[in-house]
Amino acid sequence: TALPLFPFPVTCFDSDNGVEFINDELVDWLLEQDIEQTRSRPYRKNDQATVESRNNHVVRKYAFHWRYDTAQQRELLNRLWAKTYVLLNLFTPTRKPVRVDQGRDGRRKTVYDEPRTPWARVLEHDAADRAAGGGGYVVDDARRRIEGIIAATNPARLNREIAVIQDELERVSRDRTEAMARRAGLDMGYLGKAIERMRADAGQNDK
Repeated sequence: TALPLFPFPVTCFDSDNGVEFINDELVDWLLEQDIEQTRSRPYRKNDQATVESRNNHVVRKYAFHWRYDTAQQRELLNRLWAKTYVLLNLFTPTRKPVRVDQGRDGRRKTVYDEPRTPWARVLEHDAADRAAGGGGYVVDDARRRIEGIIAATNPARLNREIAVIQDELERVSRDRTEAMARRAGLDMGYLGKAIERMRADAGQNDK
């Protein structure tokens, strides 16, 4: 379960409509955890716009498009996601759209807030709730654990460790994936170029 990764209690689970989410086992488990379940509407992709965006700039950027179905690949992916979780949530600032303005030329322009890491945004919501008399959102044990991770982590080294795992993941996955693609009659030629672009982007981020 991913619940221990969250620094705050999870009260709602918003899922897709697939049988991997809508089934008796998951519903019973959510009831036991006192977690409400909501789901997107069928064939309405924008209901999951935030999750869908992560498929591109997180899942495909860091884990590529290879076929993963072995114990070795699963172990590598588990290591990869543990490190990308730290990198993206604790050390990578993001900007969020706050409004849409209209310029003198009539064009619409999206205005973004100041870049902050997801962890900094969680702390802002927590502080605002406490200032309003609430109990806050962040669990004290989780706060101490995450602050300890931040203090002990070198972001540059973390990026290098991620690259090592990615190289190993590619080594054990490329040939089999391409062989399966050839048997299925698929053109996988674009894949190498996509990975090279991702590596180039990663190299620019490390500078």
